[in-house]
Amino acid sequence: MPRHRPARLEHIAGIGVDRMGAIADDADGPPFLRLENLDVDIPPDPEAIARTVRAASEDADNSYLPFVGQSRLREVAARHVSALSGVTYSARNCVISAGGLSGILNALLATVEVGDEVLVTDPTYAGLLNRIRLAGGTPKYVPFVFTPGGEWKLDRAALQAAIGPRVRVILLMSPSMPTGGYLGEDDWRAIAALCVQHDLTLILDTAMERLLFDGRRVIHPAGLPGMAERTITVGSSAKELRMIGWRVGWTVAPEVYMPDLVAVSLANVVVPVGIAQDAVATALEQSAHTLAPFVSELERRRDTVLDELKGLPVGVPAGGWSLLLRTSDFGIDGQTLSQRLLKARVCATAMQGWGQTHGAQYLRFVFSNEPVERLRGLGDTVRAALGA
Repeated sequence: MPRHRPARLEHIAGIGVDRMGAIADDADGPPFLRLENLDVDIPPDPEAIARTVRAASEDADNSYLPFVGQSRLREVAARHVSALSGVTYSARNCVISAGGLSGILNALLATVEVGDEVLVTDPTYAGLLNRIRLAGGTPKYVPFVFTPGGEWKLDRAALQAAIGPRVRVILLMSPSMPTGGYLGEDDWRAIAALCVQHDLTLILDTAMERLLFDGRRVIHPAGLPGMAERTITVGSSAKELRMIGWRVGWTVAPEVYMPDLVAVSLANVVVPVGIAQDAVATALEQSAHTLAPFVSELERRRDTVLDELKGLPVGVPAGGWSLLLRTSDFGIDGQTLSQRLLKARVCATAMQGWGQTHGAQYLRFVFSNEPVERLRGLGDTVRAALGA
């Protein structure tokens, strides 16, 4: 007898990464080239690892308390966002979550009414889209402009046209996942003007905001006129700090949002494990000095993949650690190419459900988990699978 399925799950899409990762994990034979998942092969800050080990034996860290997160981590996260945005925050403006995506869901639950529309770029990580739906909202897509061999650019005219009476929130990343699309100063000024004009809340996913290439600078929109009072910043230990398994995030927001953010947090997961939190504070505090070599290595890997795929219809990421190949130019979808590449021991994730304009016709390559030496030769494998 079929089970009744809650309506909120009707449009929840699979993200594909879990299935592809399971295939690569469980397969016999030579190891796959792992281009499917946002893991990283470069370890975290050694001091953060040592702090984690020490915390496992300390009674104070074997605790739920404080329910909004440990004080030092909240202070460090607030200072971090203050330094990037130019807006003054303190620990009272911060609540700790069990990972960045948990923080995103909390922010959505605290700001979105059932039936509201949430503006996102197209494409956007399916996990973010699913959380909009779980919160009762509907994603409304603003497409990036794709130019083969060029960078992804926000369609600002489409952004303005997308504003309607049901839009309450804009959810953005820069660099965006999965494209690596970068929002420049003119983009952010246009976004800020719309937020102020229409009284919109901006939820900013900063999981990768400092993973920028080619000398680009971080632009945090909370510092723009009228944005300090309407920007919720959600950060994560996973990408920039390479602490994916720690599952720690932080949300920094104006005081007017904090009661609802704390209420949702207490009702949804509360905090991550105590043994992880001060280690993340250590890594985040030192990251202003330790991040640059990691970004340089990611840029080197990006350049290697771009060189391997030269002449194919790829989007050039301005940051982050993934890029997209448009497979429809060869008469196939991303899932078909993904299946062909599995036979060549390359694991990459198709983009079904990640957008409307840009979705199933792309395949995503993640370059964070494989060194340059193993990325070489990818181009010949991909061309063979494409029949190009």
